[in-house]
Amino acid sequence: MQQTAVINIVGLSSALLRHKDLFLHQWLEENGGIHTIDPVFPALTCSTQATYLTGEWPSEHGIVGNGWYFKEEAEVKFWKQSNQLVQSPKVWDMGKAIDPEFTCANMFWWYNMYSTADFSVTPRPQYWADGQKKPDCYSQPASLRDRLQERLGVFPLFDFWGPKTTIKSSKWISDASKLVHEWHNPTLMLVYLPHLDYCGQKFDPESPEIHRDLKEIDEVCKDLIQFFEGKGVKPILISEYGITAVHQPIHINRILRDRGYLAIREEKGLELLDAGQSAVFAVADHQIAHVYVKDPSKLEKLKSLLEEMPGIERVLDEAGKKEFHINHERAGDLICIADKNSWFTYYYWEDDKKAPDFARMVDIHKKPGYDPVEMFLDQKKKLMIPRIVWKLMKKKLGFRTVMDFIGLDASVVKGSHGRVTVAEADQPVMIGVGIWGSHLKGTEVCPIILEAIFGASAQKEQPVLSISHQLFIDKNIE
Repeated sequence: MQQTAVINIVGLSSALLRHKDLFLHQWLEENGGIHTIDPVFPALTCSTQATYLTGEWPSEHGIVGNGWYFKEEAEVKFWKQSNQLVQSPKVWDMGKAIDPEFTCANMFWWYNMYSTADFSVTPRPQYWADGQKKPDCYSQPASLRDRLQERLGVFPLFDFWGPKTTIKSSKWISDASKLVHEWHNPTLMLVYLPHLDYCGQKFDPESPEIHRDLKEIDEVCKDLIQFFEGKGVKPILISEYGITAVHQPIHINRILRDRGYLAIREEKGLELLDAGQSAVFAVADHQIAHVYVKDPSKLEKLKSLLEEMPGIERVLDEAGKKEFHINHERAGDLICIADKNSWFTYYYWEDDKKAPDFARMVDIHKKPGYDPVEMFLDQKKKLMIPRIVWKLMKKKLGFRTVMDFIGLDASVVKGSHGRVTVAEADQPVMIGVGIWGSHLKGTEVCPIILEAIFGASAQKEQPVLSISHQLFIDKNIE
């Protein structure tokens, strides 16, 4: 078996790699150039990673977005972590079926908890009873977390997401991956480096901030790639999507509310979306919105309404969902796709004074949709740093207080993703493998990884995907 490390540089695209001063630009020229991947629909972290790791579409593995409406619980939930939510065998399951000596370390790829991977590490803060949120991570085995944090310090959670995001989180993951390799020597190492994801949504693609952050992640990748190559490990670089410029937020739930479809509860003068009672509501996720409808007889009328909304490029019904390989029970009854200049907010209130308290916080689990505005401090509030220091002091003293530092102006977001009809330069990439042809499907990533580890099949005329899956099935039948 050839030891392999798949390094997921989120947001990396050919457009960014045109800069010749990058180590990655030079490395790709030495390793077969760039191979573009047709974006998985939706082009979102969880859906794409699940497709790469299973070789199946969302219609099979069930990850229809970064979150969805859990119908049994009548709740919208985002960023859940259990690997049991992925309904297809994973690349490490197939690897073990091919060779029982195969091992895998999953470093921060999503749905990381309670999987059959041998080693795993993923973000997981501590939530204290006094309201404090403390940085931490989760690992399997549990002792791995302690060893890593003893060597590297506590995982820098607040540099991983929110207005304070920096290169520190990706650097920590990279350094942790090197330690896990030295301690456990896995056959396959999966490494997730999220740094470009943040700047791509915060800044215009041509801004100097983008190039600054690109240079930062380039240095991390150089160190990590040279480490693996020095150990005889084959590095493969991959990305999930490119991020493109946007300037128009679509408040889809406000539009549905105006038509009388949303159910809203008021508590302490603030409004909460009651998804279980709503006739229709949308789960916004970057440039995609899942629309859930109680009464199927309203679907045709709703589809026409949504298609007329400014900023919406297409609305998928059942036939459309099949075309895009997302016809799964978790998906919305209709799925809206924004045009290239637009993205969807989860906002449902009409008066900012009635926005829920969590709207002004970094709170990825309470919001019924994805909120990129969490990366920005409220520009309308003065003396923000003293405000933050004061509230942190109150927290440490045991007082409960709302960390309301996030604004409600969605126009600050400059980049997004989710659509699949994007220019080739903005598509995800794969570097470091010999591939038949320069364009790949997302479902081909899993068998390509297996081939890098176990060697080319003698039956090259057959799709690699079917070969790897058949090996998995045959071994388990035996």
